[in-house]
Amino acid sequence: MDFFDSHAHYDDARFDDERDKLIKEVYKSGVTKIISAGYSLEGSIASLDLSSKYNFIYSTVGISPNDLLERKNFDSNSEEINNTEKNYPQNDNKMWKQNIGKIDKLISTNLSSKRIVAVGEIGLDYHYDTDKKIQYQAFLKQIYIANKYNLPIVIHTRDAVMDTLTILKEHPVNKKGVFHCCPLNRELVKEALKLGFYISMAGPVTFKNSKNANEIIEMCPMNKILIETDSPYLAPEPVRGTRNDSRNLKYIAQKIASVKGLTVEEVAKATYKNTMSCFNIDN
Repeated sequence: MDFFDSHAHYDDARFDDERDKLIKEVYKSGVTKIISAGYSLEGSIASLDLSSKYNFIYSTVGISPNDLLERKNFDSNSEEINNTEKNYPQNDNKMWKQNIGKIDKLISTNLSSKRIVAVGEIGLDYHYDTDKKIQYQAFLKQIYIANKYNLPIVIHTRDAVMDTLTILKEHPVNKKGVFHCCPLNRELVKEALKLGFYISMAGPVTFKNSKNANEIIEMCPMNKILIETDSPYLAPEPVRGTRNDSRNLKYIAQKIASVKGLTVEEVAKATYKNTMSCFNIDN
């Protein structure tokens, strides 16, 4: 039984002490394909490096809404620390545009290798008081890049459901893609499926306090579901609170299987096939 982890961050510093050892252990456990997801320029380059090193790892490259701008280092007692607008250097507006330009170049330089399988993670996140205008512009620019290279996108959305859907309706993505760690929001899932996107389920569907998990799983046809760990984040029950890795993918599959009345093997097989299709992977 083989699993495909559709979204992990093995470039993360939490894996620095044992990255190679852990990746090999993950593969031996039955997770035979992984997508290492970029969320910043640095992380995208690191993810591409991992995909070049391991033939069972693929990469996505992009800049997430939370990584467009860098905060200044203020003293913790400063009154400015809670005023987000003052926490950004003045040249940040130029910096994020330059970084997205570098993402474009990264794709064009490496597209023929077929190691980059999507643009992402990109999208909108209103959870923090970041600049919505810049997020909007960055999302559109990266959708344009995805269409330019005929790639799907990996969407990050939090507290921004309606704006995310509006952008996707007004600016169609040619190769669609996936809502990564999809929020358990009925309207989002319903509209995302109508638009042709896949829904990726992560640790939160196993959490005891997830109100809509069963309903969302039931809403999603089996041919549109992906599974992911978002490692090292969001470890599922029963290992919640620990550093996550792809070996925990089985718990997400078990949750889906229990709701759908399937075996774990059937879920693993279907989501593996779906991930290959979503990211146009043929080997």
